[in-house]
Amino acid sequence: MEIDGPESLNQLVTTAVLGAGFRRATFAGVTRGNTASPWVRVVVRPVELRGERCLQFSYFDAKKDTTRNFLPTEATTPLSEVLAVGFSGIHIATDAEELDLRTTKKGKVLVGWRAVSGAPVELEPHNRVKDVPLPEGRADRLLEVMGIATADGKVRPTMRAKFTQINEFLKQLRHALDAAELRDLGRPVEILDCGCGSSYLTLAAHHYLNNVLAIPAHVLGVDVNEEVIRKSAERSERIAANGLSFACGRIGGIDVKPDIVLALHACDTATDDAIAQAIRGEAKMLLSVPCCHHALNRELRADGPTEVLRPLLRHGILRERTADLVTDAFRALALRIVGYRTDVVEFVSTEHTARNLMIRAIRGASVGEAVHVSEYREMKRFWGVTPYIETALGEPFTKMVNVV
Repeated sequence: MEIDGPESLNQLVTTAVLGAGFRRATFAGVTRGNTASPWVRVVVRPVELRGERCLQFSYFDAKKDTTRNFLPTEATTPLSEVLAVGFSGIHIATDAEELDLRTTKKGKVLVGWRAVSGAPVELEPHNRVKDVPLPEGRADRLLEVMGIATADGKVRPTMRAKFTQINEFLKQLRHALDAAELRDLGRPVEILDCGCGSSYLTLAAHHYLNNVLAIPAHVLGVDVNEEVIRKSAERSERIAANGLSFACGRIGGIDVKPDIVLALHACDTATDDAIAQAIRGEAKMLLSVPCCHHALNRELRADGPTEVLRPLLRHGILRERTADLVTDAFRALALRIVGYRTDVVEFVSTEHTARNLMIRAIRGASVGEAVHVSEYREMKRFWGVTPYIETALGEPFTKMVNVV
């Protein structure tokens, strides 16, 4: 069934969400609004708060989840703000029916409908258990094999930081899957983990996609360290993981075309090589958590335009942190230039790991945008450096950013 445009859509959604039998609404997918959306997904559901029925709005972006509660009489404004974003997919469940609303590129609104039966759903308490991909207190063979939790699901005190890091990474992976539209490929998702190291996150990604989300996925972990590859393969065998493999080799040395490239704590320029691997393979998504930024640190000088920064660059720790930020800014900008929607987020608190910035890139933007090329050139001119990402990407990229 098709309805007439945004006004009819907004009226239908508002009536359903503010109605007495409302259960849940999910807003996601490509946005059709006139402005960029700050959210990847928004979920609305009724909750009981201090004995009163409220509507809880959960806003999911690339960095964190934010939850706000409103009385039904106050919910019109936040609901209008969500509708203004223009999410292409809206799913609404009430006591009597389920609605699927899809907005096409041409602005047509298609409605799918089915009746439901059963007793009304009781309101959930406001203080429910947090949405954790691999929750504590539940037996999980993978967490047990990795030494993170006991057989009954109790997290070991010394592994608490690693447990948190894994769950925060999996949240980022889940959100990025939606943004890159990789949930329903009709085949397994192909993932390459560059510089997989001890493979905690490699194993977690494979387990979460295949066994929790039921998304078929093949994962290949690559590292130059033969010993960590051997141990990772042994863990894989202990959990009988199908579609999970490991190879010893350099990043970029294996000829694959993955859908997703991971580079989680790849040291120094290995992160740049992983980014280049993703771009050459036309990967739809990249999640990178850089580690160590020695290359650019050696090039920074308080000369020319940067002379004013001499007080900053004369101190080793400040110089090091500056090099970290400048390196990752070049990387994010290079990804934008070659056609990736890119942002840099804090994916876990510094109390769990000092290396907590994530570069998140989704393929699908325009290549060679003049504003991004100009920003890249100006950054090179100001800092007086040639970042290694330019070397890693090779001649095509070099010509794009250096020819005026």
